[in-house]
Amino acid sequence: MTLDKCTRGQKLKITSIPDDVVRAQAIRFGIAEGTIITCEEVVPAGPVVLGMFKQQIAIGRQLAKSIAVQPINL
Repeated sequence: MTLDKCTRGQKLKITSIPDDVVRAQAIRFGIAEGTIITCEEVVPAGPVVLGMFKQQIAIGRQLAKSIAVQPINL
């Protein structure tokens, strides 16, 4: 599953960021493989808003499509 397919309130673990350019962009946001995030909001035709480390980050849809995630139950 990719990050753009998440639903609001879902807890996710980043499993793979295959593209080096995308990985560099994600690292700037503090996102790396193994990071646990919460999907705060999915704006239709817009960004995916993530919650992590007591902050919210809006990730563009194209970037979100390149990040593989796995739903988790905490």
